[in-house]
Amino acid sequence: MSHALGRVRGVSIGLTALALSIGWGIRGNFGHEYGAMLPGALAAMAAVLTSGRRDWLPAVPFFAMFGALGWSFGGSISYMQVIGYTHSGHSLSVLYGFANLFVIGFLWAAPGGAGTAFTAEASPRRVAELFTPMGAVFLAWWLQGVAIEPALRGLGVDLNWYDTDWVAATLALAAAGLVAAARRRVDRSTSLVIHMAAGWWAGFALLVLVLGLRMTPPRGDNWAGCLGMVMGILAYCLRHGLPEVARATLVTGFLGGIGFAAASMLKLVEVTSGYETNWHSVLEQTTGLFNGIAVALAMRGLARRVGPLPEAAEMPPVRRCRMLAVAFVLLMIPYLNLRKNVADWTRRSVPEVMYGIPAWAWFDAAFAAVAAGLAVLLVRHARRPLAVVPSTPLGAGQALFLLLLAIMVVGNFERALVGFADQRLITEGVIHVNAVLCAVWLLVSDSRPDVSPALGESGPPRRWGRLVAAGLAAAAVSVLADWAIVRGIYGDRFAGHANLHIRFGPGATTGSSRGGPAPADANVRGR
Repeated sequence: MSHALGRVRGVSIGLTALALSIGWGIRGNFGHEYGAMLPGALAAMAAVLTSGRRDWLPAVPFFAMFGALGWSFGGSISYMQVIGYTHSGHSLSVLYGFANLFVIGFLWAAPGGAGTAFTAEASPRRVAELFTPMGAVFLAWWLQGVAIEPALRGLGVDLNWYDTDWVAATLALAAAGLVAAARRRVDRSTSLVIHMAAGWWAGFALLVLVLGLRMTPPRGDNWAGCLGMVMGILAYCLRHGLPEVARATLVTGFLGGIGFAAASMLKLVEVTSGYETNWHSVLEQTTGLFNGIAVALAMRGLARRVGPLPEAAEMPPVRRCRMLAVAFVLLMIPYLNLRKNVADWTRRSVPEVMYGIPAWAWFDAAFAAVAAGLAVLLVRHARRPLAVVPSTPLGAGQALFLLLLAIMVVGNFERALVGFADQRLITEGVIHVNAVLCAVWLLVSDSRPDVSPALGESGPPRRWGRLVAAGLAAAAVSVLADWAIVRGIYGDRFAGHANLHIRFGPGATTGSSRGGPAPADANVRGR
Protein backbone atom coordinates (compact mmCIF):
# COMPACT_ATOMS: atom_id res chain seq x y z
CA MET A 1 0.00 0.00 0.00
CA SER A 2 2.82 2.41 0.84
CA HIS A 3 4.39 1.74 -2.57
CA ALA A 4 1.07 2.50 -4.28
CA LEU A 5 0.65 5.72 -2.31
CA GLY A 6 4.18 6.75 -3.24
CA ARG A 7 3.34 6.20 -6.90
CA VAL A 8 0.21 8.33 -6.49
CA ARG A 9 2.28 11.16 -5.06
CA GLY A 10 4.88 10.96 -7.83
CA VAL A 11 2.32 10.91 -10.62
CA SER A 12 0.29 13.69 -9.03
CA ILE A 13 3.28 15.99 -8.60
CA GLY A 14 4.66 15.31 -12.07
CA LEU A 15 1.37 15.60 -13.94
CA THR A 16 0.19 18.68 -12.06
CA ALA A 17 3.53 20.40 -12.62
CA LEU A 18 3.46 19.57 -16.33
CA ALA A 19 -0.15 20.72 -16.70
CA LEU A 20 0.53 24.06 -15.06
CA SER A 21 3.72 24.49 -17.10
CA ILE A 22 1.73 24.04 -20.31
CA GLY A 23 -0.91 26.47 -19.12
CA TRP A 24 1.66 29.03 -17.99
CA GLY A 25 3.45 28.84 -21.31
CA ILE A 26 0.18 29.56 -23.09
CA ARG A 27 -0.68 32.22 -20.52
CA GLY A 28 2.45 34.09 -21.54
CA ASN A 29 0.95 34.57 -25.01
CA PHE A 30 -2.41 35.89 -23.77
CA GLY A 31 -1.47 37.57 -20.50
CA HIS A 32 -3.23 39.17 -17.57
CA GLU A 33 -6.10 37.70 -15.57
CA TYR A 34 -7.79 35.81 -18.40
CA GLY A 35 -4.58 34.10 -19.44
CA ALA A 36 -3.86 32.99 -15.88
CA MET A 37 -7.18 31.13 -15.70
CA LEU A 38 -5.92 28.36 -17.97
CA PRO A 39 -3.02 27.07 -15.86
CA GLY A 40 -5.22 27.29 -12.78
CA ALA A 41 -7.92 25.11 -14.31
CA LEU A 42 -5.52 22.55 -15.79
CA ALA A 43 -3.49 22.21 -12.59
CA ALA A 44 -6.58 21.87 -10.41
CA MET A 45 -7.99 19.09 -12.58
CA ALA A 46 -4.65 17.28 -12.82
CA ALA A 47 -4.18 17.41 -9.05
CA VAL A 48 -7.68 16.08 -8.35
CA LEU A 49 -7.64 13.38 -11.03
CA THR A 50 -4.38 11.96 -9.66
CA SER A 51 -5.07 12.57 -5.96
CA GLY A 52 -6.46 9.15 -5.11
CA ARG A 53 -9.54 10.88 -3.66
CA ARG A 54 -12.49 9.24 -5.40
CA ASP A 55 -14.95 11.46 -3.55
CA TRP A 56 -13.39 14.51 -5.24
CA LEU A 57 -13.92 13.25 -8.78
CA PRO A 58 -17.60 14.24 -9.26
CA ALA A 59 -16.59 17.79 -8.31
CA VAL A 60 -13.82 18.16 -10.94
CA PRO A 61 -15.69 20.99 -12.76
CA PHE A 62 -15.85 22.96 -9.50
CA PHE A 63 -12.16 22.40 -8.79
CA ALA A 64 -11.34 23.58 -12.32
CA MET A 65 -13.51 26.69 -12.15
CA PHE A 66 -12.35 27.87 -8.74
CA GLY A 67 -8.75 26.96 -9.52
CA ALA A 68 -8.98 29.14 -12.63
CA LEU A 69 -10.49 32.05 -10.72
CA GLY A 70 -7.96 31.78 -7.91
CA TRP A 71 -4.97 31.91 -10.25
CA SER A 72 -6.49 34.73 -12.31
CA PHE A 73 -6.03 37.46 -9.70
CA GLY A 74 -2.24 37.44 -9.91
CA GLY A 75 -2.49 38.35 -13.58
CA SER A 76 -3.14 41.94 -12.51
CA ILE A 77 0.34 42.35 -10.99
CA SER A 78 3.12 44.00 -12.99
CA TYR A 79 6.37 42.03 -12.86
CA MET A 80 8.51 42.57 -15.98
CA GLN A 81 10.25 45.59 -14.47
CA VAL A 82 11.06 43.50 -11.39
CA ILE A 83 12.64 40.87 -13.63
CA GLY A 84 14.63 43.70 -15.19
CA TYR A 85 16.10 44.53 -11.78
CA THR A 86 17.54 41.01 -11.53
CA HIS A 87 19.31 41.53 -14.89
CA SER A 88 20.73 44.95 -14.01
CA GLY A 89 24.12 44.05 -12.54
CA HIS A 90 23.44 46.50 -9.69
CA SER A 91 23.82 44.40 -6.54
CA LEU A 92 21.10 45.97 -4.39
CA SER A 93 18.69 46.14 -7.32
CA VAL A 94 19.33 42.46 -8.10
CA LEU A 95 18.57 41.52 -4.49
CA TYR A 96 15.50 43.78 -4.49
CA GLY A 97 14.34 42.18 -7.72
CA PHE A 98 14.56 38.62 -6.44
CA ALA A 99 12.92 39.54 -3.13
CA ASN A 100 10.00 41.15 -4.91
CA LEU A 101 9.71 38.31 -7.39
CA PHE A 102 9.12 36.11 -4.36
CA VAL A 103 6.46 38.54 -3.12
CA ILE A 104 4.75 38.62 -6.52
CA GLY A 105 4.96 34.86 -6.86
CA PHE A 106 3.48 34.42 -3.39
CA LEU A 107 0.63 36.82 -4.15
CA TRP A 108 -0.08 35.03 -7.43
CA ALA A 109 0.11 31.49 -6.06
CA ALA A 110 -1.65 31.99 -2.72
CA PRO A 111 -5.11 32.83 -4.15
CA GLY A 112 -4.49 30.09 -6.71
CA GLY A 113 -3.96 27.61 -3.91
CA ALA A 114 -7.06 28.87 -2.11
CA GLY A 115 -9.23 28.53 -5.20
CA THR A 116 -7.89 25.08 -6.01
CA ALA A 117 -8.40 23.81 -2.46
CA PHE A 118 -11.76 25.44 -1.72
CA THR A 119 -13.98 22.69 -3.12
CA ALA A 120 -12.09 19.98 -1.20
CA GLU A 121 -13.03 21.32 2.22
CA ALA A 122 -16.31 23.06 1.44
CA SER A 123 -19.45 21.01 0.91
CA PRO A 124 -21.02 20.85 -2.58
CA ARG A 125 -23.94 22.91 -1.29
CA ARG A 126 -21.54 25.55 -0.02
CA VAL A 127 -19.80 25.65 -3.38
CA ALA A 128 -23.15 26.12 -5.11
CA GLU A 129 -24.03 29.00 -2.77
CA LEU A 130 -21.12 31.01 -4.19
CA PHE A 131 -22.57 31.16 -7.69
CA THR A 132 -25.07 33.93 -6.91
CA PRO A 133 -22.61 36.47 -5.46
CA MET A 134 -20.03 35.46 -8.09
CA GLY A 135 -22.58 36.03 -10.82
CA ALA A 136 -23.34 39.46 -9.40
CA VAL A 137 -19.64 40.34 -9.38
CA PHE A 138 -19.16 39.09 -12.94
CA LEU A 139 -22.14 41.15 -14.08
CA ALA A 140 -20.71 44.24 -12.37
CA TRP A 141 -17.34 43.71 -14.03
CA TRP A 142 -18.97 43.26 -17.43
CA LEU A 143 -20.87 46.51 -16.93
CA GLN A 144 -17.59 48.12 -15.89
CA GLY A 145 -16.09 47.37 -19.28
CA VAL A 146 -19.04 48.14 -21.51
CA ALA A 147 -20.74 51.03 -19.68
CA ILE A 148 -19.34 52.29 -16.38
CA GLU A 149 -15.75 53.08 -17.34
CA PRO A 150 -16.65 54.52 -20.77
CA ALA A 151 -19.24 56.76 -19.13
CA LEU A 152 -16.86 57.97 -16.44
CA ARG A 153 -14.10 58.65 -18.95
CA GLY A 154 -16.60 60.52 -21.07
CA LEU A 155 -17.20 62.79 -18.09
CA GLY A 156 -13.47 63.43 -17.81
CA VAL A 157 -12.89 61.23 -14.75
CA ASP A 158 -9.32 59.92 -14.50
CA LEU A 159 -9.57 56.28 -13.42
CA ASN A 160 -5.83 55.63 -13.40
CA TRP A 161 -5.09 55.54 -9.68
CA TYR A 162 -1.61 54.05 -9.41
CA ASP A 163 -2.61 51.86 -12.36
CA THR A 164 -4.61 49.55 -10.10
CA ASP A 165 -7.92 47.68 -10.24
CA TRP A 166 -9.59 49.88 -7.63
CA VAL A 167 -12.75 50.23 -9.73
CA ALA A 168 -13.13 46.45 -9.99
CA ALA A 169 -12.60 46.03 -6.24
CA THR A 170 -15.19 48.72 -5.52
CA LEU A 171 -17.72 47.14 -7.86
CA ALA A 172 -17.17 43.73 -6.25
CA LEU A 173 -17.99 45.26 -2.87
CA ALA A 174 -21.06 46.94 -4.32
CA ALA A 175 -22.26 43.72 -5.96
CA ALA A 176 -21.82 41.79 -2.72
CA GLY A 177 -23.70 44.53 -0.88
CA LEU A 178 -26.63 44.26 -3.28
CA VAL A 179 -26.76 40.48 -2.87
CA ALA A 180 -26.65 40.86 0.91
CA ALA A 181 -29.43 43.44 0.77
CA ALA A 182 -31.57 41.16 -1.39
CA ARG A 183 -31.02 38.27 1.03
CA ARG A 184 -31.33 40.58 4.06
CA ARG A 185 -28.18 39.13 5.54
CA VAL A 186 -24.49 38.66 4.87
CA ASP A 187 -24.25 34.92 4.42
CA ARG A 188 -21.03 32.94 4.19
CA SER A 189 -20.87 33.07 0.38
CA THR A 190 -21.30 36.83 0.18
CA SER A 191 -18.88 37.19 3.07
CA LEU A 192 -16.09 35.68 0.96
CA VAL A 193 -16.48 38.38 -1.69
CA ILE A 194 -16.56 41.08 1.00
CA HIS A 195 -13.45 39.71 2.70
CA MET A 196 -11.54 39.66 -0.58
CA ALA A 197 -12.65 43.06 -1.88
CA ALA A 198 -12.35 44.81 1.48
CA GLY A 199 -8.97 43.17 1.98
CA TRP A 200 -7.86 44.48 -1.41
CA TRP A 201 -8.82 48.01 -0.41
CA ALA A 202 -7.16 47.70 3.00
CA GLY A 203 -3.89 46.55 1.44
CA PHE A 204 -3.89 49.25 -1.23
CA ALA A 205 -4.87 52.02 1.18
CA LEU A 206 -2.33 51.10 3.86
CA LEU A 207 0.68 50.16 1.75
CA VAL A 208 0.38 52.63 -1.12
CA LEU A 209 -1.77 55.54 -0.01
CA VAL A 210 -0.62 55.76 3.63
CA LEU A 211 2.90 54.31 3.64
CA GLY A 212 3.74 55.32 0.08
CA LEU A 213 5.30 51.96 -0.82
CA ARG A 214 5.77 51.57 -4.57
CA MET A 215 7.28 48.33 -5.83
CA THR A 216 8.01 49.35 -9.42
CA PRO A 217 7.15 52.97 -10.08
CA PRO A 218 5.66 54.09 -12.41
CA ARG A 219 4.12 50.65 -12.99
CA GLY A 220 0.95 49.58 -11.22
CA ASP A 221 0.62 48.68 -7.56
CA ASN A 222 -1.96 45.93 -7.69
CA TRP A 223 0.49 43.89 -5.63
CA ALA A 224 -0.58 45.87 -2.55
CA GLY A 225 -4.25 45.18 -3.15
CA CYS A 226 -3.52 41.51 -3.78
CA LEU A 227 -1.62 41.30 -0.49
CA GLY A 228 -4.65 42.65 1.32
CA MET A 229 -6.87 40.24 -0.61
CA VAL A 230 -4.75 37.26 0.49
CA MET A 231 -5.09 38.43 4.09
CA GLY A 232 -8.83 38.65 3.54
CA ILE A 233 -8.93 35.09 2.18
CA LEU A 234 -7.01 33.78 5.18
CA ALA A 235 -9.27 35.65 7.60
CA TYR A 236 -12.37 34.28 5.88
CA CYS A 237 -11.08 30.70 5.93
CA LEU A 238 -10.23 30.82 9.62
CA ARG A 239 -13.53 32.48 10.54
CA HIS A 240 -15.72 30.18 8.45
CA GLY A 241 -14.32 26.74 9.18
CA LEU A 242 -11.90 26.25 6.28
CA PRO A 243 -8.54 25.89 8.04
CA GLU A 244 -7.12 23.46 5.49
CA VAL A 245 -7.89 25.88 2.66
CA ALA A 246 -5.92 28.48 4.62
CA ARG A 247 -3.05 26.01 4.96
CA ALA A 248 -3.12 25.25 1.22
CA THR A 249 -3.13 29.00 0.54
CA LEU A 250 0.07 29.49 2.51
CA VAL A 251 1.82 26.36 1.24
CA THR A 252 1.09 27.20 -2.39
CA GLY A 253 2.01 30.83 -1.80
CA PHE A 254 5.39 30.17 -0.22
CA LEU A 255 6.40 27.45 -2.68
CA GLY A 256 5.07 29.42 -5.64
CA GLY A 257 6.92 32.55 -4.55
CA ILE A 258 10.19 30.68 -4.17
CA GLY A 259 9.70 29.10 -7.58
CA PHE A 260 8.77 32.40 -9.22
CA ALA A 261 12.08 33.95 -8.17
CA ALA A 262 14.10 30.79 -8.85
CA ALA A 263 12.80 30.58 -12.42
CA SER A 264 14.28 34.00 -13.18
CA MET A 265 17.60 32.94 -11.66
CA LEU A 266 17.64 29.79 -13.80
CA LYS A 267 16.93 31.84 -16.91
CA LEU A 268 19.94 34.03 -16.16
CA VAL A 269 22.05 30.89 -15.80
CA GLU A 270 20.68 29.36 -19.00
CA VAL A 271 21.28 32.39 -21.22
CA THR A 272 25.02 32.03 -20.63
CA SER A 273 24.84 29.03 -22.99
CA GLY A 274 24.83 31.46 -25.90
CA TYR A 275 21.87 29.80 -27.61
CA GLU A 276 19.48 32.06 -29.51
CA THR A 277 15.92 31.26 -28.48
CA ASN A 278 12.84 32.67 -26.80
CA TRP A 279 14.27 32.71 -23.30
CA HIS A 280 11.24 34.48 -21.91
CA SER A 281 9.10 31.50 -22.86
CA VAL A 282 11.60 29.23 -21.11
CA LEU A 283 11.14 31.43 -18.05
CA GLU A 284 7.35 31.23 -18.30
CA GLN A 285 7.23 27.45 -18.65
CA THR A 286 9.74 26.96 -15.83
CA THR A 287 7.66 29.21 -13.60
CA GLY A 288 4.60 27.12 -14.40
CA LEU A 289 6.48 23.93 -13.55
CA PHE A 290 7.42 25.26 -10.11
CA ASN A 291 3.89 26.55 -9.48
CA GLY A 292 2.52 23.15 -10.44
CA ILE A 293 4.75 21.47 -7.88
CA ALA A 294 3.43 23.93 -5.29
CA VAL A 295 -0.18 23.08 -6.14
CA ALA A 296 0.50 19.35 -6.11
CA LEU A 297 2.18 19.43 -2.70
CA ALA A 298 -0.57 21.59 -1.21
CA MET A 299 -3.28 19.28 -2.58
CA ARG A 300 -1.37 16.22 -1.42
CA GLY A 301 -1.50 17.54 2.13
CA LEU A 302 -5.15 18.41 1.71
CA ALA A 303 -6.00 14.90 0.52
CA ARG A 304 -4.59 13.48 3.75
CA ARG A 305 -6.22 16.01 6.04
CA VAL A 306 -9.82 16.64 4.97
CA GLY A 307 -12.61 14.14 5.31
CA PRO A 308 -14.86 12.85 2.52
CA LEU A 309 -17.03 15.31 0.66
CA PRO A 310 -20.71 14.98 1.60
CA GLU A 311 -22.87 13.02 -0.82
CA ALA A 312 -24.69 16.00 -2.29
CA ALA A 313 -23.58 15.87 -5.90
CA GLU A 314 -27.06 15.03 -7.20
CA MET A 315 -28.95 17.79 -5.41
CA PRO A 316 -30.65 19.98 -8.07
CA PRO A 317 -28.82 23.22 -7.12
CA VAL A 318 -25.48 21.42 -7.20
CA ARG A 319 -26.24 19.78 -10.56
CA ARG A 320 -27.16 23.12 -12.10
CA CYS A 321 -24.03 24.79 -10.77
CA ARG A 322 -21.89 21.90 -11.98
CA MET A 323 -23.25 22.45 -15.50
CA LEU A 324 -22.38 26.13 -15.20
CA ALA A 325 -18.88 25.19 -14.08
CA VAL A 326 -18.46 22.94 -17.13
CA ALA A 327 -19.62 25.79 -19.36
CA PHE A 328 -17.20 28.17 -17.65
CA VAL A 329 -14.27 25.82 -18.26
CA LEU A 330 -15.10 24.92 -21.86
CA LEU A 331 -16.52 28.26 -23.03
CA MET A 332 -15.49 31.23 -20.91
CA ILE A 333 -11.81 30.39 -20.47
CA PRO A 334 -11.27 29.72 -24.20
CA TYR A 335 -13.43 32.64 -25.35
CA LEU A 336 -11.85 35.28 -23.11
CA ASN A 337 -8.40 34.26 -24.31
CA LEU A 338 -8.83 33.15 -27.91
CA ARG A 339 -10.77 36.28 -28.84
CA LYS A 340 -7.40 38.03 -28.61
CA ASN A 341 -6.28 35.97 -31.62
CA VAL A 342 -8.41 38.11 -33.91
CA ALA A 343 -6.16 41.16 -33.48
CA ASP A 344 -3.10 39.13 -34.48
CA TRP A 345 -4.88 37.56 -37.44
CA THR A 346 -6.15 40.85 -38.84
CA ARG A 347 -2.82 42.55 -38.34
CA ARG A 348 -1.04 39.93 -40.43
CA SER A 349 -3.30 38.07 -42.85
CA VAL A 350 -7.06 38.04 -42.17
CA PRO A 351 -9.26 40.90 -43.50
CA GLU A 352 -10.49 43.20 -40.76
CA VAL A 353 -13.95 43.33 -42.35
CA MET A 354 -15.69 40.53 -44.26
CA TYR A 355 -19.06 41.13 -45.94
CA GLY A 356 -19.27 44.39 -44.04
CA ILE A 357 -18.91 42.68 -40.66
CA PRO A 358 -15.78 43.06 -38.47
CA ALA A 359 -13.64 39.98 -37.96
CA TRP A 360 -14.19 40.06 -34.20
CA ALA A 361 -17.96 39.89 -34.77
CA TRP A 362 -17.50 36.77 -36.92
CA PHE A 363 -15.45 35.25 -34.11
CA ASP A 364 -18.13 36.11 -31.55
CA ALA A 365 -20.83 34.62 -33.77
CA ALA A 366 -18.87 31.41 -34.15
CA PHE A 367 -18.40 31.14 -30.41
CA ALA A 368 -22.07 31.92 -29.81
CA ALA A 369 -22.97 28.95 -32.00
CA VAL A 370 -20.67 26.73 -29.94
CA ALA A 371 -22.18 28.08 -26.72
CA ALA A 372 -25.70 27.37 -27.92
CA GLY A 373 -24.75 23.85 -28.92
CA LEU A 374 -23.06 23.17 -25.59
CA ALA A 375 -26.08 24.54 -23.70
CA VAL A 376 -28.37 22.12 -25.52
CA LEU A 377 -26.05 19.21 -24.79
CA LEU A 378 -25.70 20.09 -21.11
CA VAL A 379 -29.46 20.30 -20.63
CA ARG A 380 -29.97 17.04 -22.50
CA HIS A 381 -27.24 15.32 -20.49
CA ALA A 382 -28.82 16.46 -17.23
CA ARG A 383 -32.11 14.82 -18.24
CA ARG A 384 -30.72 11.73 -19.91
CA PRO A 385 -26.96 11.08 -20.06
CA LEU A 386 -25.31 11.40 -23.44
CA ALA A 387 -23.56 8.25 -24.61
CA VAL A 388 -20.42 10.19 -25.55
CA VAL A 389 -19.90 11.41 -21.97
CA PRO A 390 -18.02 8.87 -19.81
CA SER A 391 -20.25 7.31 -17.19
CA THR A 392 -17.63 7.34 -14.43
CA PRO A 393 -16.58 10.49 -12.56
CA LEU A 394 -12.93 9.74 -13.38
CA GLY A 395 -13.64 9.42 -17.09
CA ALA A 396 -15.77 12.57 -17.14
CA GLY A 397 -13.05 14.51 -15.33
CA GLN A 398 -10.38 13.28 -17.72
CA ALA A 399 -12.56 14.25 -20.68
CA LEU A 400 -13.01 17.78 -19.33
CA PHE A 401 -9.27 18.14 -18.81
CA LEU A 402 -8.41 16.85 -22.29
CA LEU A 403 -11.03 19.01 -24.00
CA LEU A 404 -9.75 22.21 -22.38
CA LEU A 405 -6.15 21.20 -23.05
CA ALA A 406 -6.83 20.51 -26.74
CA ILE A 407 -8.87 23.67 -27.29
CA MET A 408 -6.22 25.93 -25.79
CA VAL A 409 -3.17 24.22 -27.30
CA VAL A 410 -4.71 24.44 -30.77
CA GLY A 411 -5.99 27.98 -30.15
CA ASN A 412 -2.58 29.10 -28.94
CA PHE A 413 -0.95 27.64 -32.06
CA GLU A 414 -3.48 29.46 -34.23
CA ARG A 415 -2.47 32.72 -32.59
CA ALA A 416 1.20 32.16 -33.36
CA LEU A 417 0.79 30.59 -36.80
CA VAL A 418 0.30 33.82 -38.77
CA GLY A 419 3.69 35.11 -37.59
CA PHE A 420 5.55 31.88 -36.91
CA ALA A 421 9.35 31.95 -36.64
CA ASP A 422 12.03 29.54 -35.48
CA GLN A 423 12.06 30.95 -31.94
CA ARG A 424 8.37 30.04 -31.58
CA LEU A 425 9.37 26.37 -31.48
CA ILE A 426 10.54 26.80 -27.88
CA THR A 427 6.99 27.87 -27.04
CA GLU A 428 4.48 26.19 -29.34
CA GLY A 429 6.75 23.21 -30.08
CA VAL A 430 7.47 22.44 -26.43
CA ILE A 431 3.84 23.04 -25.46
CA HIS A 432 2.73 20.59 -28.17
CA VAL A 433 5.08 17.85 -26.98
CA ASN A 434 4.25 18.45 -23.32
CA ALA A 435 0.52 18.37 -24.06
CA VAL A 436 0.85 14.98 -25.75
CA LEU A 437 2.92 13.70 -22.83
CA CYS A 438 0.42 15.12 -20.34
CA ALA A 439 -2.56 13.51 -22.08
CA VAL A 440 -0.92 10.09 -22.36
CA TRP A 441 0.37 10.21 -18.78
CA LEU A 442 -3.08 11.11 -17.46
CA LEU A 443 -4.85 8.32 -19.32
CA VAL A 444 -2.40 5.54 -18.47
CA SER A 445 -2.35 6.54 -14.80
CA ASP A 446 -6.06 6.09 -14.14
CA SER A 447 -5.71 3.33 -11.53
CA ARG A 448 -5.52 4.92 -8.10
CA PRO A 449 -5.85 3.55 -4.57
CA ASP A 450 -8.45 5.41 -2.55
CA VAL A 451 -6.63 7.55 0.01
CA SER A 452 -9.76 9.20 1.42
CA PRO A 453 -9.51 9.51 5.22
CA ALA A 454 -12.34 8.14 7.28
CA LEU A 455 -15.17 10.48 8.20
CA GLY A 456 -14.05 12.66 11.07
CA GLU A 457 -10.40 11.77 10.61
CA SER A 458 -8.08 14.77 10.60
CA GLY A 459 -4.43 15.44 10.07
CA PRO A 460 -1.87 16.58 12.63
CA PRO A 461 -2.63 19.72 14.65
CA ARG A 462 -2.16 22.94 12.72
CA ARG A 463 0.92 24.90 13.72
CA TRP A 464 0.45 28.19 11.91
CA GLY A 465 3.44 29.92 13.45
CA ARG A 466 5.75 27.10 12.45
CA LEU A 467 4.37 27.04 8.90
CA VAL A 468 4.78 30.79 8.40
CA ALA A 469 8.24 30.84 9.99
CA ALA A 470 9.41 27.95 7.83
CA GLY A 471 8.01 29.60 4.71
CA LEU A 472 9.68 32.93 5.42
CA ALA A 473 12.99 31.27 6.28
CA ALA A 474 12.95 29.19 3.11
CA ALA A 475 12.08 32.28 1.08
CA ALA A 476 14.96 34.27 2.60
CA VAL A 477 17.47 31.50 1.92
CA SER A 478 16.18 31.03 -1.62
CA VAL A 479 16.26 34.74 -2.48
CA LEU A 480 19.79 35.10 -1.13
CA ALA A 481 20.87 32.04 -3.11
CA ASP A 482 19.33 33.46 -6.30
CA TRP A 483 21.12 36.76 -5.73
CA ALA A 484 24.45 35.08 -4.96
CA ILE A 485 24.33 32.84 -8.05
CA VAL A 486 23.51 35.73 -10.39
CA ARG A 487 26.13 37.97 -8.80
CA GLY A 488 28.67 35.17 -9.08
CA ILE A 489 28.02 34.84 -12.82
CA TYR A 490 27.55 38.46 -13.87
CA GLY A 491 29.06 40.61 -11.15
CA ASP A 492 28.31 44.22 -12.04
CA ARG A 493 27.60 43.44 -15.70
CA PHE A 494 24.17 43.96 -17.22
CA ALA A 495 22.90 40.52 -18.21
CA GLY A 496 20.86 41.65 -21.21
CA HIS A 497 17.72 39.83 -22.34
CA ALA A 498 15.63 42.57 -20.70
CA ASN A 499 15.40 46.33 -20.49
CA LEU A 500 17.86 47.86 -18.06
CA HIS A 501 16.08 48.70 -14.79
CA ILE A 502 17.92 49.89 -11.68
CA ARG A 503 15.94 50.56 -8.51
CA PHE A 504 18.48 52.40 -6.35
CA GLY A 505 21.43 54.75 -6.56
CA PRO A 506 22.40 57.58 -8.91
CA GLY A 507 21.78 55.40 -11.96
CA ALA A 508 18.26 54.46 -10.88
CA THR A 509 15.73 54.23 -13.70
CA THR A 510 12.77 54.50 -11.29
CA GLY A 511 10.07 56.57 -12.90
CA SER A 512 10.78 55.34 -16.42
CA SER A 513 8.39 52.71 -17.69
CA ARG A 514 10.88 51.38 -20.22
CA GLY A 515 14.04 51.63 -18.18
CA GLY A 516 17.33 53.14 -19.14
CA PRO A 517 19.33 52.46 -22.28
CA ALA A 518 21.30 49.25 -22.29
CA PRO A 519 25.08 49.35 -22.60
CA ALA A 520 26.29 49.30 -26.18
CA ASP A 521 27.57 45.73 -25.93
CA ALA A 522 24.53 44.39 -24.08
CA ASN A 523 22.45 41.64 -25.56
CA VAL A 524 18.87 42.79 -25.02
CA ARG A 525 16.21 40.34 -26.02
CA GLY A 526 12.90 39.19 -24.78
CA ARG A 527 9.50 38.34 -25.94
